[in-house]
Amino acid sequence: MTTHDFQHYLSEFLARFLPGEVGSATNTIKSYRDTFTLFLRYCKAHEDITPEHMTCGLLTKELVERFLAWLEAERGCCPATRNQRLAAIRSFCRYLQVRDVERIGQYQRVLAIPKKKTTTAPPRHVSVDGIRMILDQPDTSRPSGRRDLALLALMYDSGARVQEIADLTFGDLRADPPATVKLTGKGNKTRIVPLMAPTAALVQRYADGAGLTGPASRSRPLFPNRAGNKMTRTGIAYILDKHVTAAREGDPAALPDTISPHTFRHSKAMHLLQAGVNLVYIRDILGHADLKTTEIYARIDGEMKRRALQSAFTNLAPSDAMPLWHQDKDMLTWLTNLGH
Repeated sequence: MTTHDFQHYLSEFLARFLPGEVGSATNTIKSYRDTFTLFLRYCKAHEDITPEHMTCGLLTKELVERFLAWLEAERGCCPATRNQRLAAIRSFCRYLQVRDVERIGQYQRVLAIPKKKTTTAPPRHVSVDGIRMILDQPDTSRPSGRRDLALLALMYDSGARVQEIADLTFGDLRADPPATVKLTGKGNKTRIVPLMAPTAALVQRYADGAGLTGPASRSRPLFPNRAGNKMTRTGIAYILDKHVTAAREGDPAALPDTISPHTFRHSKAMHLLQAGVNLVYIRDILGHADLKTTEIYARIDGEMKRRALQSAFTNLAPSDAMPLWHQDKDMLTWLTNLGH
């Protein structure tokens, strides 16, 4: 299998290995698929290698490095995107190592390609008043407004990822005290997140009006689109953007320039931290695999407090006061005599 080995192994990797053996999420598989689509397009346009002539023997460190350089130079991809594409290729090479042992050294050289350092911007978040402004926008006299309010309130209160909201069924909601929602996150891991009573009441009111009642509705999407299928991430982002735009008309300075569904998630985490909730509990609510991921909110909150203290600082020291070591021209002498 040399002529079509690349096509064979890539098909097995995407269609069977990732979903069946690894249990990768659908979005992860789509991201990997997009990487190899780009890679094959690059090979055809710049390496004179058509998809039908691509073989595993051609998947070398040098070829992958040229592809990564093209992503940054020609497509303007940032280092984070470049690293994401490299991660997909690395995953495929790890898969190939145990199925194409003769080329194990070649694949290990690809695996040795380093990631580029990236700078991570602190996550944006909205104040409590800003969230309230957005939630005030839906017209609850209309069914679509009740749906929008239920969706946005649930997304904020649960700190859910946008795909987790899209995947919700009516059976995932428990509106009776203690109210909870079951979220299915990355790697198909589920978690139960407590809901505040007002949020649960809003969602239940919407569900009752939408006919989502009884055992037969438990498997139906909680927030369906017009076709009755589960709403897409794009659809949810559109709903949020519509009400953010309306809120900005009332007070343009109250909201950040960019607000996405993930901004609601960041906002919930910051508000929990500022309310004194333990980081471990916030980690569990957000569904983070590692506490280090959650700690970013503590760093942001600490920086906000530092800036607030700095802005309110009043220097009470005498203007001629100076550190003790400045009082001795010979710092080494001062250090030597410090213990005496």
